[in-house]
Amino acid sequence: MFKTWAFVLIAAMFAASASAARDENSIQVKGSDTMVNLGQAWAEKYMEDNAGDFVAVTGGGSGTGLSSLISGTCDIAMSSRNIKEKEIALARQKGINPNEIKVGLDGLAVIVNPANPAAKLTLAQLADIFTGRVTNWKQVGGGDEKIVVLSREVNSGTHVYFKEHVLRKNDPGSKEEFAPTALMLSSSQAIADEVAGNPAAIGYYGMGYISPKQKPVAVAKDEKSEYIEPAIDNVLSGAYPISRPLFIYTNGEPDGLVKKFIDFILSKEGQEIVLKTDFVPVKK
Repeated sequence: MFKTWAFVLIAAMFAASASAARDENSIQVKGSDTMVNLGQAWAEKYMEDNAGDFVAVTGGGSGTGLSSLISGTCDIAMSSRNIKEKEIALARQKGINPNEIKVGLDGLAVIVNPANPAAKLTLAQLADIFTGRVTNWKQVGGGDEKIVVLSREVNSGTHVYFKEHVLRKNDPGSKEEFAPTALMLSSSQAIADEVAGNPAAIGYYGMGYISPKQKPVAVAKDEKSEYIEPAIDNVLSGAYPISRPLFIYTNGEPDGLVKKFIDFILSKEGQEIVLKTDFVPVKK
C-alpha cells in the first residue's frame, strides 16, 4: 500500500503557486481524492527514475481538479467521473480543450463496521438506505439500530458516480438525492475512520481504501443475482456492479513533460502501480 507515503512536502512546494505549472521541469496534478494516493505513487516512482523532473500531486476532489484544469492552474486533472458537458463548454470558453485518458478501473466498496451483521445488499436496498427510505438496520439484515448514512461531499466524483449509478439507477430523468440526514464527509479517509468507530454507519469509498477496520458488503444487481465482493478480479470481469473507470484529463493532446509522465502511467511499470494500490489496471 502506498497510502502513507510522504508526498505532502513535495506537493506543498509546488501547489503554493499556480505559476509552478508553467515551469518546464515541473507539472501540477490535481483532483480526485480517490486517486490521490495512486497519483502520488506514480509521481514518486517517476521522479526516482527521472531526476530533475518534479510532479506535484494534490487532491481536493474530481470537480476541483477539473476546475483547475479549466482555469489553467494544473497540467493534469485526475477524475473518478467523466467530465460534464457544462464543464466542457466552460473549458472551451476559456480556450481549454479537455482530453480524456482512461488510466485505471475502480470498484466502489460499500462499507460497514465489522461488528455489523449485515453482509450483503442489493442495489435497490442501497438506494433505499442512502436516500433515507430505509432507516433501520433490521430492515436489511442487521440489528435493531438506526442507520447512520455517510457520503462524500458533492464536489467528489465518487459522490456523483454513486448518486447517478446507485441512487438514480442510471436514469438521467431521476431526481433521487442523498437523505437529508446523510453526513457529507470531506474525504474517503474520513468515511473510513467514521465507519471504523461507528457500528451503525454505512459509507462508500474507492476499493483502494479497504482495510480490516471496515467490512465491505457484497452487492447484487437484484434479489435474483449473485452477491459479489468488491475485488480486483470482480471489477476486471465486470461482475461487481459498482465499478467505474478512472481518468486523467489534459488540455489537448499531451506533450513535453506531461506526455512523458502519462506515458509512464500507461507503461507496464505504471500499471503495476495501479494494481499495487488496489485499483485495476487498464493494461495487463
